[in-house]
Amino acid sequence: MPRSIFTSSWRSFHFQLQREIGTIHSPTLLLTNSIHSLHSSNSTQSNKDACFRYKFYSASFADLDDALASFNHIILVHPLPSIVQFNRFLSTLIRMKQYHTVVSLSRKVESLGISHNIYSLSILINSYCCLNRVDFGFSVLSKILKLGLEPSIVIFTTLIDGLCKERTINRAVDLFNDIVARGFQPDIYTYNVIVNALCKYGKTDVATGLLKEMVERGCEPDVMTYNSIIDALCKDKLVAEALNLFSQLGNKGIPPTAVTYNCLIHGLCSLGKLNQALSLLNEMVVQNISPDVYTFNIFIDNLFKEGMVSKVQEIFGIMVKWNIKPDLVTYNSLMDGYCLHSQMDEARKIFDQMVRRKMADVFSYNILINGYCENKRIDEAKKLFDEMPYKRLVPNIFIYNTLMKGLWRVGKSRTAKDVFKHMCSQGHQPDRISFSILLDGLCKQGNLDEALALFKAMEKSRLKPNHVIYTILIDGLFRVGKLNDAKKFFSRLLEKGVQPNVYTYSTFIKGLCKEGILDEAYQVFRGMEDSGCLPNDCCYNVIIQGFLRHEDVPKASQLIDEMVDKGFSADATTTELVIHLSHNDGLILRKLRNRSEGSNGINAK
Repeated sequence: MPRSIFTSSWRSFHFQLQREIGTIHSPTLLLTNSIHSLHSSNSTQSNKDACFRYKFYSASFADLDDALASFNHIILVHPLPSIVQFNRFLSTLIRMKQYHTVVSLSRKVESLGISHNIYSLSILINSYCCLNRVDFGFSVLSKILKLGLEPSIVIFTTLIDGLCKERTINRAVDLFNDIVARGFQPDIYTYNVIVNALCKYGKTDVATGLLKEMVERGCEPDVMTYNSIIDALCKDKLVAEALNLFSQLGNKGIPPTAVTYNCLIHGLCSLGKLNQALSLLNEMVVQNISPDVYTFNIFIDNLFKEGMVSKVQEIFGIMVKWNIKPDLVTYNSLMDGYCLHSQMDEARKIFDQMVRRKMADVFSYNILINGYCENKRIDEAKKLFDEMPYKRLVPNIFIYNTLMKGLWRVGKSRTAKDVFKHMCSQGHQPDRISFSILLDGLCKQGNLDEALALFKAMEKSRLKPNHVIYTILIDGLFRVGKLNDAKKFFSRLLEKGVQPNVYTYSTFIKGLCKEGILDEAYQVFRGMEDSGCLPNDCCYNVIIQGFLRHEDVPKASQLIDEMVDKGFSADATTTELVIHLSHNDGLILRKLRNRSEGSNGINAK
């Protein structure tokens, strides 16, 4: 535990204080203010004195300047207020979140010869922790010990909370264990701080163990304790365990809150258990626990994902009926859901409502622009993009990428390139997605020279090509019949230490098969497992189609057996090729029929 503040650290922090609160705490300024006040009339002076005293002793101020004015006045009056009265004043500043000011004024109080007590030092520790300077907080703890004062559990809880906020969870746990070993009794707030931090940083099992220890040590957990663990369990997809813990709340007579239900509803929805989630919503209403906007946002988002558009409209209607005001997340979720289901007119109505209420942000524009692009309504997407500057909104990299991709899809290559140039001119650094969109468009147009020039420029930049970029170029080279260049790029990828994924392998194998180099394609296919990339159904279908197209039925049959044994299914192209060849060999078709009877794959009948 730190015992002193390093001189350099304090000096740096002191300068920071000066920047934050200016020179209002300067003794010279205080004296100047005092001299100025002495020149006022007696009656005015008396009224000011009374006003400043009232504000200081009642700790009631309009703002920080008002508080500082009363402080500056009161320290010139004798006798000086007691430390208890200064503590009340500083506590109000803490509630105003004026932590820098509290630190500065605490030092001023001490310089006036007023001795700190345990409460004033507790206030100082709290301020340091809120300023993310727990090290200074520990220094104050050292001072407490040197003064022979007994630190309270509140002080230790504040330090534990500060360590948690600085993400030094292990140090927080060590401090917690240390104070318990020294005979301090943690209270419910201490436990809630450490339990919440453990859950937040993925140590839910430790938090659950601590829940049991609480009861053994005579400290009953409250709903906040349970909420932290239930939320963590739901995020870990352990919803059954979360529901079990939820049942303990009822057994202990602890009433759940809207937060409790929201955690469980979100967990159930993430597992696709919407009916159970809706049952919990009904239970909330029966228990007189009002669902909040977050509850409805969860349902709107997940019901759209499950394709239950009419149910979303029903839920939104209930939300409006219960006077729960939709927020930005609600409107964005509605708009995104309608775009997902190609109901662009409905999405536009939501967007127009947001604009009228001055709620639409950059993310809102991104959602609608993406929806228009996905539905090939590119002119409307471009119009939205163009109006953003007039709304004082700056398009981000995601919007530029979305629009470029949409423009390439409808063949507007020149406009797509213009958008790319505009993005760069506005100071946006293209990311790998930007380059992949541009390269993919160029390759599909057959502009390999331009694509390769862009690739070389990318190699020289800090943004190195990844497996997606290589895959696009390999596919582009195969498209224009540049077999040797495609093979060189695949080798180059491996030499650069870039790990190809299953899509890269599928693209390369497909290209080799197309060129009739089946032996090499088969060799690459067999080498996938050794490279740490297991073939999936796509890879199997690609290699099988290669052999079927070149009428190598025995090899195709062998690979179909292997594919079926691994639980994969034939896709539509494979099935079509099998049917075409079945007049010569019905064995393959029978194998696929047998497989299709027990799967959701393509039926080969």
